[in-house]
Amino acid sequence: MLIYLVAGARPNFMKIAPIVRALQARPDAPAFKIIHTGQHYDREMNDVFFEELGIPQPDVFMAAGGGSHAQQTAKIMIGFEELCQGERPDAVLVVGDVNSTLACSIVAKKLNIPVAHVEAGLRSFDMAMPEEINRLVTDSISDWFFVTEPAAVEHLRREGKKEEAIHYVGHVMVDNVLYQADKLTRTDTSGFETSAWKTARQQAGQRYGVVTLHRPSNVDDAAMFTRIAGALKDIAADLPLIFPVHPRTRANLEKFGIDLGPNITLAGPQAYMAFLNLWKDAAVVLTDSGGLQEETTALGVPCVTIRENTERPVTVDEGSNVLAGTDPAVIVAEARKILRGEGKQGRRPHLWDGRAAERIVDILTREVRG
Repeated sequence: MLIYLVAGARPNFMKIAPIVRALQARPDAPAFKIIHTGQHYDREMNDVFFEELGIPQPDVFMAAGGGSHAQQTAKIMIGFEELCQGERPDAVLVVGDVNSTLACSIVAKKLNIPVAHVEAGLRSFDMAMPEEINRLVTDSISDWFFVTEPAAVEHLRREGKKEEAIHYVGHVMVDNVLYQADKLTRTDTSGFETSAWKTARQQAGQRYGVVTLHRPSNVDDAAMFTRIAGALKDIAADLPLIFPVHPRTRANLEKFGIDLGPNITLAGPQAYMAFLNLWKDAAVVLTDSGGLQEETTALGVPCVTIRENTERPVTVDEGSNVLAGTDPAVIVAEARKILRGEGKQGRRPHLWDGRAAERIVDILTREVRG
């Protein structure tokens, strides 16, 4: 028996990694191959990256990245169809909501190969987000739904999915962040790009905050980006901020002539362990990232999400996340509330215990072996 584990972008590998480790640990588990579609080619994703994750290099690299959404999806579909026809797997497992998730699900289903979707059922109800379309289409054709939170279970039920196909297992992203945080305690962090900055703040007895922004709705519109930047500058007057900048975000900072001021330090994109080492000790994280909302909740770090909606409501309902929207006054007020010690006291949600991958592998082994 053979399962293809599909990943296309760096965050996908964070979700695949715990599943790989769980498959390796179970003697009767099906064989697996890691398929890297190449949707995002990252030269930093080298041997060290996979060694950090505790997983082997991908078995297949399809190099299907680049181009528009349609071009990229089409290239991935063509490459993945050839792969499945050459060596037909017994199941295809996809994670998250990127174009690779959608493309490989469609190909597998048309070849009558069962599809398992990890992180199924999440909904922002914002059809302007490409990820929302990917989630909806993938869930419409998947056979097994591995779910991270109660709201996702309810979405799938309302959409008519069979109860026996919905599995509330917890969150593999949390499995990974707990695994990596533990590993970090035994890691020399002095070589990380941002370690000197962090150490200098801590030695001065200063708290600090971490910023990430990459969503087109926030950074591709000059007026919106300028308003958000103003909020960040206000916060930085009280709290030094460090901002690992996404390449598109950096280009727009320059294009729109946005000055973030002297109290916000810009850094390059961070490797996983280096970034974890930075944000895990932050007084607050300000972000528009979906995954970071969950990871901060897993470690109990206060998070202010700069978006009008979230497909991960459990991080707000139970976790350490606050959905601030994009009004600068609200963003600043929520951050200052946290700095005064008046922020919400979140908790780690049910089943976010580091064992979601084991539950997934238990179910997959049973289902694939029949």
